[in-house]
Amino acid sequence: MSLEDLMAVNVVGASRYAQTQREVAAAVSVITRDEIKAFGWRTIDEALASLPGIFTTYDRQYSFLGVRGFGTPGDYTTRVLIAINGNRFNEPLYDGGPTGRTLPLDMSLIERIEFIPGPGGAIYGQNAMLGVVNIVTRTGQTVDGSEVAVSYRWPQAERTARATWGKLLDNDLEVLVSMSGLVSRGEDHFYDFGAAGVRGTARGMDGERDADFNALLSRGPWKLEFMSGDRRKDDPTAAFMSDPLRDGQKQRDRYTGAQLQYRDQIGDDLTLSARLYGTDYRYEGRFFYDGAPYGYTSVSEQRGIELQLISTAFAGHTLSFGAEYRNEGRIDQYVHDLTYRANDTAIERDGYRAGLYVQDEWRLSDTLSSTAGLRVDRNRDGDIELSPRLGLIWAARPDTTLKALLGRAHREPNAYERDYEEDGTQAANPNLDGESIDTVELVIDHAATDQLHLRAALYRWQIEDMIRLGEDPVSGLPQFQSAGRARAKGIELSASQSWRTGARLRTSLALQKLDAEYGDKVENSPEVLAKLNFSTPIPHTSLRLGYELRHDGSRYNGVGDRIPGYWLSNLHLVAERWAKGLEVSLTVLNLFDREYAHPSAIPRLNWQRDIEQDGRSVRLGLEYRF
Repeated sequence: MSLEDLMAVNVVGASRYAQTQREVAAAVSVITRDEIKAFGWRTIDEALASLPGIFTTYDRQYSFLGVRGFGTPGDYTTRVLIAINGNRFNEPLYDGGPTGRTLPLDMSLIERIEFIPGPGGAIYGQNAMLGVVNIVTRTGQTVDGSEVAVSYRWPQAERTARATWGKLLDNDLEVLVSMSGLVSRGEDHFYDFGAAGVRGTARGMDGERDADFNALLSRGPWKLEFMSGDRRKDDPTAAFMSDPLRDGQKQRDRYTGAQLQYRDQIGDDLTLSARLYGTDYRYEGRFFYDGAPYGYTSVSEQRGIELQLISTAFAGHTLSFGAEYRNEGRIDQYVHDLTYRANDTAIERDGYRAGLYVQDEWRLSDTLSSTAGLRVDRNRDGDIELSPRLGLIWAARPDTTLKALLGRAHREPNAYERDYEEDGTQAANPNLDGESIDTVELVIDHAATDQLHLRAALYRWQIEDMIRLGEDPVSGLPQFQSAGRARAKGIELSASQSWRTGARLRTSLALQKLDAEYGDKVENSPEVLAKLNFSTPIPHTSLRLGYELRHDGSRYNGVGDRIPGYWLSNLHLVAERWAKGLEVSLTVLNLFDREYAHPSAIPRLNWQRDIEQDGRSVRLGLEYRF
């Protein structure tokens, strides 16, 4: 796909209807299926890490996204909304947005990933504080046949397999069905468990098993989607201060999501969009404390309905009106003492969220337009939150666009932050208040040529009453509390260049500074992020090469120690025309075998302060289409 074609790709995640990237009141970025194939990304956090201002953290259990300087370890990506075809996958237990292998979707099924940075609360409400990730999947028509794929990765002994079938049938029914799975032994790493007096290599304790199923049916204005994912991850780090180097400790995450959508024009200038949706999440953890086994189970169920009307009845205006109601029928957390079941603990509640929103996209002149939106949300506790946004877009020249943006979003405390309590481990905080973010941003887009696109984004955001793990003044136990204010300012510079040969370069530099009232050394906030992605066909070989270079600046861990920054390179080769229908790929991750680490999640609840990441690995993949 050429740069010109990429810029012409419409975005639906910003306003829940199709807009050109120039029309969107945000510094939107799009990652296409072609890019996913060119660089061999296997999870969405790998793909998103190539964008300006985004960084990732992996604690050998979960992957977390950091955006524009904010990435508190262990917050389960609560401040970024993750949606698949517009269906929210952040659940109400932990507000977690699945970004790594917990996402119930194989990367081969993704058509594009839309990232809309900044507050998205005016459309989505809860969670959309730092940005919205909307994943648009392939359809039966775009698959148009059958695909089988397998891969093997060394030294993790990671094996994957996928089977996909999709077709547009003669009766205009579009069908897609896909199944995929992964089995991995993982890597052996050395761990020091500090005060426990235990040190050693966790051998065979980093294993993982994943299984995903996806189905889609569509005909005319109707679309039905279903997806499920089951991921089990062994724990080599003894998370939550469990027994070090104990085999059999693991965590399991299961997501199930479905939605029925209807979208059609019901008049010359009126479009109706309606959807019924549901998302279930189940967590299971098994840990040992002083040799005794404990089980942890969390279950959430949410069902919702959303209606949206889009009107162009007034000249120069695109008006959208929406209403959403989401019932959270179960938000339950359980602790099981597997030795003395009388000591079991149950924390059960339910809830709901209701929201109304309106947005006006107003073309003031041929070169000037504005976007104004507001959403009002109410939850079970009676709290009412307002999420406004305002954008002014000026096409100063045919090749230059300026965007001035203001926005606010909010997040109520989730069930884990507010309600979870376990004797001697963590204290609940039923009076915990929500947090809000205000953002100001200026974006300049300039098409220097048809093949070269430049962007600069200046921003400043401020979070009030930020929710963070502190200490209960009565019991001295860890407790989630309002930690006051956090502010960040930064600049993101990016450039995209394509050539007629089919080569493409995307590069960016992000400089950001975060200050917080709770401390001078803000954890997991790199001040410098640099990215380079280059892909090109290799003449006379039927090969395409993708090279990725990424620099993450130094970060502090949760106890104030500085973790050095690092440069990371990945190399991907893909051959598509060696044989009809066959695609062969070779990926080398961490090409130069760099040693680097990420901060651990919530140091008060974990032995580890830094988590060593994987060294060099090689993956061979085969895909056959028929």
